[in-house]
Amino acid sequence: MNIAIPIITLIVGLVGGFAIGVFYLKNQLTKMQNDPQMLQKMAKQMGYNLNNKQMQRAQQMMKNQPPAVAGKKKKK
Repeated sequence: MNIAIPIITLIVGLVGGFAIGVFYLKNQLTKMQNDPQMLQKMAKQMGYNLNNKQMQRAQQMMKNQPPAVAGKKKKK
């Protein structure tokens, strides 16, 4: 019992943290699609300086991207 409870707690914490992280990331990506300033800020952090045409293309690509589903394999 003294070993099982900490292991179970660790597993539950990891699964819960992962789920919260995925939810937060999806939420941020959705916001980024609608907010060009946020997209520009991320690009600058990555070392890119996007002009208006590139920004519009990046937003269009993000909107056309199907939502990623964990565990699904891509068909070839």
